[in-house]
Amino acid sequence: MVTPSFFDEINARLSEVLASSPAKDLEKNLRANMTAFFSKLDLVTREEFDIQVKVLERTREKLTRLEAQLAELEKNLKP
Repeated sequence: MVTPSFFDEINARLSEVLASSPAKDLEKNLRANMTAFFSKLDLVTREEFDIQVKVLERTREKLTRLEAQLAELEKNLKP
């Protein structure tokens, strides 16, 4: 997964290169294009991902319990 420090590093390197050239407009356009590109990827943060993992784990546990209860009820209904 891409980390925020990755973007910071790319930004720092681009700033270094562009600072020594008269291409400030190019920097603005590139930054806008990168922002648009990454916003289209619909990325989530690590924190959001970890929260969803926990929700999925709880859901699986509940499903397992419900399946066991259903199996017990079906067993009790059969003669």
